[in-house]
Amino acid sequence: MKKALYLLLALTMVITLISACSSGNKGHREKPAPTQTAGNGTVAEAPKKVELKVFMTFPRFKDQFEQYFDQFKEKQLAEKNIDVTIQLEMPNADQAKQILQSRLSSGDSPDLFTLHANEIPTYYDAGYIADLTGQPFVSKLYEAVAETVKYDGKVAALPMESLSWGYLYNKTIFSDNGLTPPQTLDEMKAAAEKLQAAGVKPFLLAFQESWIPQLMMALTLGGTVSASHPDWIEKMNAGEASYADVRSVFDMIDLIMANGTDKPFETGNEAGSADFANGKAAMWIQGPWNAETILKVNPEMEFGVAPLPVSNQASDTMINLATSTSLALSPTSANKEVALDLLNYMLDDKDSSALFEELKFNPIATVHTYEVFPWVNEASEYVSQGKAYLDLKLPNGVTDETAKQLQSYYVKDATQDDVIAALDKVWQTAVKTK
Repeated sequence: MKKALYLLLALTMVITLISACSSGNKGHREKPAPTQTAGNGTVAEAPKKVELKVFMTFPRFKDQFEQYFDQFKEKQLAEKNIDVTIQLEMPNADQAKQILQSRLSSGDSPDLFTLHANEIPTYYDAGYIADLTGQPFVSKLYEAVAETVKYDGKVAALPMESLSWGYLYNKTIFSDNGLTPPQTLDEMKAAAEKLQAAGVKPFLLAFQESWIPQLMMALTLGGTVSASHPDWIEKMNAGEASYADVRSVFDMIDLIMANGTDKPFETGNEAGSADFANGKAAMWIQGPWNAETILKVNPEMEFGVAPLPVSNQASDTMINLATSTSLALSPTSANKEVALDLLNYMLDDKDSSALFEELKFNPIATVHTYEVFPWVNEASEYVSQGKAYLDLKLPNGVTDETAKQLQSYYVKDATQDDVIAALDKVWQTAVKTK
């Protein structure tokens, strides 16, 4: 009897198990991946959806980057079956740094973001930048360009705008007035006087956006320090120097401000580019990164790039070498693999030349085969003569303070001593809090 009971229980368990398996108890089974029908009639897995947040300080190039990113999205879908959405944010230069720092400090970092190469140490030390040393794009970079984005022996960003820059000048106005780019302060004073006598404004002033007037300090300080005070930055960091030691930078700044266009605070970058393109001034303390904007207004304009004199020694007049904008990866990116794919696509063997040429950026890698522009060759000639210096690396916050102080200096709300004191203070604060 017991044996029969055991057989009955065993049979009941088997039947119950079979019934459970055949009943399709779907609550305990994984759902298959969504599928879609491929063009050949086969069933393929639906693409994985990924969203990237990209923060760039190139509002004037929004159309070009959106088009390039569309190419990337097509490539990802075709090659990796990933459907990428790119949330592109492009604030203007005056707001971008503050917005980015707010995002980073609050933990809302974009996957990829642009920054000046000089700011890499600050952002890297704060843990906001990932090490890119082993990425494919690195081997394509020109060696000198790669050095500008290295920190602590690591490649910390992808360079985008590698520049040989000084001030811009209107070649037609210079030729019509028998001028060549001045090589000393006295020559620049004489050129300004000659232009004024001919009814031509020597310098375009566009101070509505504070980053533009600070370019005067970038060039005068860079030239002065590189020529006459090579240990100045080291001494500043040690608290053993002052902007008073390089007060001569104001000689050129005063000359520019005294011979500039009217109402500069009503003129921003876009309007300034249009005014320069239309011949409203002979010179503009602005970089060749504005070439695309200028030539959009006047495609026939011929402009040059020349070093800004800082003394009456022609040997002190040098071109600035810099990587003004680089692209970094956040180490906290939730979609790091796709973000890295996009980062590397910026130097794609096949597609990046067309992008860089359209943006009128200098070639930065061996895969760039396009012909360079006349102003690039002009600036490069100074470099080949040894008349160039590497862009100065200033502590965090100094450039922003410079921008504000020079606006105040122009309207006489601040004296030279006020500017010097303010810049000394922000420098020392930055060094102490590093």
